[in-house]
Amino acid sequence: MRIGVYICHCGSNIAGVVDVAEVARWAATLPDVVIARDYRFMCSSLGQELIQNDIRELNLDRVVVAACTPRMHEPTFQRAVVAAGLNPYHFDQANIREQSAWVHDDPAEATRKAKALVEAAVLRVRHHQPLFPQRVRIHPATLVVGGGITGIQASLELANAGYPVYLVEREPSIGGRMAQLDETFPTLDCSA
Repeated sequence: MRIGVYICHCGSNIAGVVDVAEVARWAATLPDVVIARDYRFMCSSLGQELIQNDIRELNLDRVVVAACTPRMHEPTFQRAVVAAGLNPYHFDQANIREQSAWVHDDPAEATRKAKALVEAAVLRVRHHQPLFPQRVRIHPATLVVGGGITGIQASLELANAGYPVYLVEREPSIGGRMAQLDETFPTLDCSA
């Protein structure tokens, strides 16, 4: 296994609290880590090129990026590793911005936690298996289980969208609990 670890400064968002150079030096000592680097903006095109070049030149088969939330840049880094010939699921991202830099005032504590998050990502990425997209045929019909108000509304919306709908209810009539009420608020109309 050949793992590359990349620590982002995120401008001063991370590097203002976390000692990113120390995290990179420390990460280089982890088992199976071939290279560990820190860079000012890892999500930038230059940061992505750095990762891609290392994948090609060092024959990396796993990549860990310690940066911001994966919700923001996981697709960015997955596209970068794919462009270098790596399966996108051989990538993992540690969130050291929101989970370390932004929640700690003490730089030593923030750095210690960033190291723990990076180590967890390195340990996790070792177990990643390659995944590949698959196309499967789907049947456009929908089965709605339960003929209460929600089931009826879902069935109507699907039918109005042009899909065949099968509504299944175990009771002899539809309407659920709503059908059992005499009057409904605010008009006091009959629920049926």
